[in-house]
Amino acid sequence: MSTTTNSYLSIAVVLAALAGWTAASPGPGMAFTGRTPSFGPALALQEKRSTRIVQAPPLQAPAPELTAAPGNPVAVVATSLGDITLELFKDRAPVSVENFLQYVTEGFYSDTVFHRVVTGFMIQGGGYPATLVEKTTRAPIRNEATNGLRNSRGTLGMARQQSLRSGTSQFYVNVADNRMLDHTGYSPQDFGYAVFGRVLSGMEVADRIAAMPTKTVNGMENVPVEPVVIKSITLRK
Repeated sequence: MSTTTNSYLSIAVVLAALAGWTAASPGPGMAFTGRTPSFGPALALQEKRSTRIVQAPPLQAPAPELTAAPGNPVAVVATSLGDITLELFKDRAPVSVENFLQYVTEGFYSDTVFHRVVTGFMIQGGGYPATLVEKTTRAPIRNEATNGLRNSRGTLGMARQQSLRSGTSQFYVNVADNRMLDHTGYSPQDFGYAVFGRVLSGMEVADRIAAMPTKTVNGMENVPVEPVVIKSITLRK
């Protein structure tokens, strides 16, 4: 495993700490453990027992699929837990999108895994097969975190090392609003992480992945106990 990988998104540790997150021990990618939310004292509803029939709530219909903007590519991430359909913001993050599409065209992502998942934070993949031996990538690309797009729930971002211009093949999907990853300035601590797409459908799959039990493997934290395989990423015609 590359020693540089352990520094992925380490800048976000400082930002996350300010936002109330707890930094985990060093590991590849977004090394965070989510803080358990506090909801205060549980509400104790005291009701008399009765024999009345309780009507079950109606089943909720699946969320409608969003529509991509004209000219923006759409990619389908086929995983072992279901499909996630992505809109790629070619109009707002052309360098990141072109980089991602090259890896897709090469078939680079087939049989890789989501190697880091954190409940209430994000899921990260695109760099390792199930053996957790890092794949060889092309040269890093320019960081487009200044494009004005925020790391809100359902957005797709470029993972990187501590160096601002170090993103290659790895990406992440935010499963919460992660504003501590946004661009707020030009210092290394403030530059942020580039958003280059969003989930059109399959967010429930991303949430399911984020909730997977995890373990530490050879210093890599938050690795799903049961591998979540990216079978392929293909462009929708």
